[in-house]
Amino acid sequence: MKKQTGIWIDSRKAIIVTLNNGKETVTEIESDLENRIYHDKEGDKGSFIGHQHIDSQNTFDERRKHEINNYFKGIIAKINDTDELYIFGPAETKTKLEHKINIEKSTLPSKLKLVETSDSMTSNQIVAKVKKFFAQ
Repeated sequence: MKKQTGIWIDSRKAIIVTLNNGKETVTEIESDLENRIYHDKEGDKGSFIGHQHIDSQNTFDERRKHEINNYFKGIIAKINDTDELYIFGPAETKTKLEHKINIEKSTLPSKLKLVETSDSMTSNQIVAKVKKFFAQ
């Protein structure tokens, strides 16, 4: 029997539902993505340290790029042995994950069946949606 995996994802967490031989497994991966927070001593234009100007937005963007890359690597490590993959979620994170999967040098791109937009859901709704998708 095929190992089928559905992922509901946003920037805060990914819920991975794996269907294998009639059994379902639900795994949740929390992201460590930092949201933009302005500190008291940091304005929109950055901070000054001595004679060096630090652009806080560039620093934040670079840090966030590394954080999202690590988030996706953790997800991909959990789904590498799946036979069929379905990704859904409310925001753009799902399409970024799709892009990351497509540039990976693995067999995952051929296993990806669909990426679609969906609302925020409870864990039970996510499991039901994955089961319904693969039952078709």
